[in-house]
Amino acid sequence: MKTVTIGVSTIEDSTVRALAAFRGEEQGAFISFPTVERLWTVLTPRRWELIRILAGQEPMSLRAVARLLDRDVKNTHGDVHALLNAGVLDRTEDGRIVFPYDTVHVDFTIRKAA
Repeated sequence: MKTVTIGVSTIEDSTVRALAAFRGEEQGAFISFPTVERLWTVLTPRRWELIRILAGQEPMSLRAVARLLDRDVKNTHGDVHALLNAGVLDRTEDGRIVFPYDTVHVDFTIRKAA
């Protein structure tokens, strides 16, 4: 099973993971956002639904994604492109859309205000 962790991390945290990976230490797959607010801005409820539908699926066309979601192609297009721009979704060489993970783990911590 291929899992991705979506979360919030600083540049320093990401650098530590990258350096460990360069040393050959397994890090797993991460999609990081700089703040919780940015995570929720990009990953709206409709986009979470899109991720859920694509998880574990083979690459598919935008129209096929819209059919699975029972949504208009134009609205699906906007959400797909937002997730592509954020690095959450990928495109195959032939332009099909893919979320290359079977499961998603969400991880972030909220601390008390200073």
